Amino acid sequence: MMVLVIGSGGREHAIAWKLSESLKVQQVYVAPGNGGTALSNTLINVPVTDIVALRQWAQSEGIGLTVVGPEAPLAAGVVDEFRAHGLRIFGPTLGAAQLESSKAFSKAFMQRHGIPTARFETFTDADLAHAHVDRIGVPIVVKADGLAAGKGVVVAQTLAEAHEAIDFMLLDNRLGVTHNAGGARVVIEEFLQGEEASFICVCNGTEALALATSQDHKRLLDEDQGPNTGGMGAYSPAPVVTPEVHARAMRQVILPTLQGMMKEGLPFSGFLYAGLMIDAQGQPKTLEFNCRLGDPETQPILMRLRSDLFDLLWNATESPEALAAHEPQWDRRPALGVVAAAHGYPMDPRKGDLISNLPADHPDCMVFHAGTREQNGQVYTHGGRVLCVTALGESVRAAQSLAYQTLSGIHFDGMQYRRDIGHRAVR
Repeated sequence: MMVLVIGSGGREHAIAWKLSESLKVQQVYVAPGNGGTALSNTLINVPVTDIVALRQWAQSEGIGLTVVGPEAPLAAGVVDEFRAHGLRIFGPTLGAAQLESSKAFSKAFMQRHGIPTARFETFTDADLAHAHVDRIGVPIVVKADGLAAGKGVVVAQTLAEAHEAIDFMLLDNRLGVTHNAGGARVVIEEFLQGEEASFICVCNGTEALALATSQDHKRLLDEDQGPNTGGMGAYSPAPVVTPEVHARAMRQVILPTLQGMMKEGLPFSGFLYAGLMIDAQGQPKTLEFNCRLGDPETQPILMRLRSDLFDLLWNATESPEALAAHEPQWDRRPALGVVAAAHGYPMDPRKGDLISNLPADHPDCMVFHAGTREQNGQVYTHGGRVLCVTALGESVRAAQSLAYQTLSGIHFDGMQYRRDIGHRAVR
């Protein structure tokens, strides 16, 4: 089987790497890929990003299954384009992807279907948004309605931070938000107390199969300080997701979401990622939905996956019965990934720094590339989050130790990374 993975980040490198291990897969292509996939002996980059051109290429090459990594192609309708021409592709349609591409749609959907989430208001007028924040007070959460590469959420601890976020999102768009129809909007939510976890399922419209749980670290700096980012590291499993919390998440969040989307004529197939806030009583509330695997959660999750990823995704595009019969097997060991980011990330990442001392792949430690490019056998930084060093260990502390030991040998100018990934699980 010839398989195509769409995307260029660390998530896509990990997906392609795992798919290439399948005995049923002849070749994995990555479009457009990155420096790591370019140097891989088992992957081939395809320098195409236009959706129609990519569909035409997939037809000409006889691609049997396409897996969509990032949110932008989903929001642009890549699944609709491929399916309209008889190609098998795993991911939600443009309409279903609104769960991620529009925070306003997602919050209203949760409200309609009784899915637990924070109280919220939506604004297009900056003056009204500012007045609302002054009335409610802080802490408070300000979210851009459109896609913002994981950086469109500000958890404001002061009024000044909240007002600045509103101006960034509604007026000057310093966060680079992709606005939806109707222009710039913000969702302003109540601040929720608790511990976050990433709860990701494989869905086929009616059925959902939960993957291993994980927890990521959004803030740039140690001790969860600094600005929000796309994610500075993650580990799996997440201890906060007990069996009871897992059951509640499926019963109160995931299954009602699939049922609600079906009722609204937008059946959801693909990866459904619920970002959960779990309170002291073990009650989850939904912070957001993503319509793809998380990044950097994918890297530790797939390091732990012992089943054939191709089989899982093929069955998810086959029939409800095929997915329901699949039970993934997981390595009992935890996995932990640490992101190395470029100088200036998240607001103004620098590109073009040479990366040196990259280690060889190892069964217990992989360096997944994200913002990199290859030129004449050398690898350079080419984005905000550059690498994710991901390790397995007998404990979270052991996985943490191996990941940081490996990362310590890698160098590029301006490299920044957190030194406390996994701290909640190693106390």
